[in-house]
Amino acid sequence: MLKKFLLPAFLLLHFSTQAQTDDRAAVIAVIQRMFDGMRASDSAAVRSVFDPSARLQTAFADREGKPTLATEEISGFVEAVGTPHEEIWDERIWGYDVRIDGLLATAWTEYTFFLGEKMSHCGVDAFQLFKGENGWKITQISDTRRRENCQTEPAADVPAIHRLMDAWHHAAAVADEDTFFGSMTPDGIYLGTDATERWLRDDMREWSKKYFDQETAWAFTAHDRQVYLSSDGQTAWFEELLDTWMGVCRGSGVLQKTSANGGWKIRHYDLAVTVPNEVINGFIELVKNAPEKKD
Repeated sequence: MLKKFLLPAFLLLHFSTQAQTDDRAAVIAVIQRMFDGMRASDSAAVRSVFDPSARLQTAFADREGKPTLATEEISGFVEAVGTPHEEIWDERIWGYDVRIDGLLATAWTEYTFFLGEKMSHCGVDAFQLFKGENGWKITQISDTRRRENCQTEPAADVPAIHRLMDAWHHAAAVADEDTFFGSMTPDGIYLGTDATERWLRDDMREWSKKYFDQETAWAFTAHDRQVYLSSDGQTAWFEELLDTWMGVCRGSGVLQKTSANGGWKIRHYDLAVTVPNEVINGFIELVKNAPEKKD
């Protein structure tokens, strides 16, 4: 008699996560195969990534400013790829935001299109893909196109984040209110060391005005910062140590990329006092005996 075994929940989660990771890699590989085919003028390679029902659409404003959605047949696009042309069609992708549910996937990619070495235009590609018997196939691509504010080089995200954070701390040290709060998203949150100190950006700006009216609001020097990036390159999180008037503190937080060319903003910051383990009991007693705050 065969016995039925139930897999532990953590194994089920592991398998599910691994499947998502494998599918994400497969989706990106299909998209990259299309762009590689474009660069090589290989119409057969490009045709192979599309489902027979696929279509292309472009959203733009016409010369009169009227919103327009143009549709193109895949056959015309494939034929154009294979037609001899002097310049290489080089569409460079700056990151992938892939979402998958079962047999359906979407991928949001910011791109810049080059004719040879000359930048032509940029925008966003929105892919839809279906997973059939032959794997993932593209069912639709919708894109936008513009010629302004186009990224031309890969963003050096980690150095940009270090520069942002260093400038943010410096702004507090020199009471530069505009830079300090301008470095945060409008819905950004700041957690201070006191349990009551949880502010939205603009609430903190109002609360801290008396400090920023001085020569220095507060002066923290950051070091030993570690930065981590999400797989789609749109979110980062970090941890850092800070030399402060309170001693060594720890800061941590979350940043969000707000534009393709590296426009990072702080969405969440948590400032915490560090207490050595050897004195934690005394610290607990000190907190217990602290006077209650009055409203």
